[in-house]
Amino acid sequence: VQLQASGGGLVQAGGSLRLSCAASGRAFDPYAAGWFRQAPGKERELVAGISLRGDKKYYADSVKGRFTISRGSAKNTVNLQMSSLNPEDTAVYYCAARYDPTSVHIIVWEYDYWGQGTQVTVSS
Repeated sequence: VQLQASGGGLVQAGGSLRLSCAASGRAFDPYAAGWFRQAPGKERELVAGISLRGDKKYYADSVKGRFTISRGSAKNTVNLQMSSLNPEDTAVYYCAARYDPTSVHIIVWEYDYWGQGTQVTVSS
């Protein structure tokens, strides 16, 4: 499966952005999905993960209450709604997928497929 992330950009602190990840080649079914981010000089970290059916979700503590991961009505999209953004959220955001019909995954190396990344910059 090929993943294409979009929706990044420059936003002021306190603002919102919506990232989308579209799968081509086949749908996101039966794949678990996740959003990760990597800031300069830092390791890639999980932002949020979601199971195939959307019944299991996981959020990093740093984004709980501000970010929401969801599956689109079309089965080939996964979205990340980001609100109350702050400069610490600045990073390249990547979507990822792993073949799994039931679980949510939170570890980088568990994911098999990765999108190309989209830059999110939050100005203070």
